[in-house]
Amino acid sequence: MVEFTDTVFQIADLMPGDGIDQETIRDAVEKMLRAFGEDPNREGLQKTPDRVARMYDELLAGYRTDPVALLNDAIFEVTYDDMVLVRDIEFYSLCEHHMLPFLGRAHVAYLPRGYVVGLSKIPRIVDMFARRLQVQERMTHQIAEFIQELLNPLGVAVVVEGLHLCATMRGVKKHDARMTTSTMLGAFRSNLATREEFLNNISRGSNPIL
Repeated sequence: MVEFTDTVFQIADLMPGDGIDQETIRDAVEKMLRAFGEDPNREGLQKTPDRVARMYDELLAGYRTDPVALLNDAIFEVTYDDMVLVRDIEFYSLCEHHMLPFLGRAHVAYLPRGYVVGLSKIPRIVDMFARRLQVQERMTHQIAEFIQELLNPLGVAVVVEGLHLCATMRGVKKHDARMTTSTMLGAFRSNLATREEFLNNISRGSNPIL
């Protein structure tokens, strides 16, 4: 069985504690409502601070995800080294610059070197990094580095396609703009044929973000 290294936990960037400070968030939301010119005591807004606090506890759960519990011993020994690819993994995250959502799909592949991880764990790894304040470039790299450190495969490839509401709702207001980021490690960086196989696989019949 693969042992968890200190690097795995460092990449996961865990935050101590069982949850976010919901009381502080509730107070802050109430102050924001007043700053907007609203009345936090009117019927439609009375429960809004509590709803927002519970929402952020869910949307930012990635800070407190324990990678050991997440993987739950779902790492298995294998004797093959063919590409493993999970594509079109939906994700939702919050941009750290404006705290507006960005969402899209992630495509993750690796070449096993003695070990594979259970299929459902790849989307869970994506969620662990997506459910925090993020930038897409860093999230893409974190996913790849985590899998590299976890399995020590021959290579890892991650491509993320995102729609950023900070660029559609405000600022430049470009509704059709999509951002694509990629991280290629090991054989995916050094071997053109391997990289092209991965890119060809994720381009066939790709689902639109929205």
